[in-house]
Amino acid sequence: MEAKVPRQSDDATTAAPTLEDVAARARVSTATVSRTLNTPALVSAATRERVMAAVEALGYAPNFGARVMAAKRTNTFGAIIPTMENAIFARGLQAFQEELGRNGITLLVASSSYDPALEEGQVRALVARGADALLLIGHDRTAAAYELLDRRRVPYLAAWVHDPATPRLSIGFDNRAAMQTLAEKVLGLGHRHLAAITAPRAQNDRARARFEGIGAAMRTQGLDAASLQVEEMAYSIENGAEAFRRLMARRPCPTAVLCGNDVFAAGALLAAREMGLRVPEDVSVTGFDDIELAAIVTPALTTVHVPHREMGRRAAQMLIALCAGNDPGPSVRLETAIACRASLGPPPKAGCHKTFT
Repeated sequence: MEAKVPRQSDDATTAAPTLEDVAARARVSTATVSRTLNTPALVSAATRERVMAAVEALGYAPNFGARVMAAKRTNTFGAIIPTMENAIFARGLQAFQEELGRNGITLLVASSSYDPALEEGQVRALVARGADALLLIGHDRTAAAYELLDRRRVPYLAAWVHDPATPRLSIGFDNRAAMQTLAEKVLGLGHRHLAAITAPRAQNDRARARFEGIGAAMRTQGLDAASLQVEEMAYSIENGAEAFRRLMARRPCPTAVLCGNDVFAAGALLAAREMGLRVPEDVSVTGFDDIELAAIVTPALTTVHVPHREMGRRAAQMLIALCAGNDPGPSVRLETAIACRASLGPPPKAGCHKTFT
């Protein structure tokens, strides 16, 4: 027999709808409503649509506090990324959120601005708000942040990095090896005067590893890694442009500028155009990450392609497994690849032949 939709009483405008109200309106059991809200992937599309229509019509909101007390979980994960000012982390984080959403989990995102003390405070805040698990970027952070997570037994996972020497669980790629492969390609074209634009390395293991990769490639060619010209800047297109101008004013003038990310590289291309330099005829420029920007700048960037979406999706699956008390498996190393485009070519035969002030 079809369940009856309960009548609204005179005080319906103040009485909060219940789980039973939603179940009656959607003509399902309360268990089905709960499953739809908590693990929607386990419910058929037709049932899910009917339940969510009832939720919207009644204005139902779950009793969050009661659910937390009963399950000892909030179905909320946190993610702390270094910056929201560019798209470096956007694609991976989007895939991470989509996978969480398919499992009824809400994502809270914070940005640390590459500040370890600020990140530590954000870890404390997310833990205090009952986050079931945290996604972190890289392994570099304060000891106090790790101590808090371990003491409170909050599962966490480092992404965008893979370091076999670190026992903490991670999913990502070998930043050093990826940049070394790109630098070897640059050197293979005949470049001998290299320069690098990098993020501050002191609190950023990804930036350090990429920088080390360039040095390793130079040593394989019998070059002195100390001859690598370096500009260290905070992430932005403007800073990439400024760093490029400084590098091109040095002697010997670099014939290839390897950037620690595509944002820096976009700035370098902008500065090259303003300075009247042709890329790659006068100087080559490379990036790292292969975000959408890399393919639309002029010339299109040769860069390291990172599997952002796969990393985000699998990171979510690993954290969900951890929260369920299951074995997420070992740390995962994902493969990168060189995206060869127009910004890389052989060095100019006469070297750098322009003078800049």
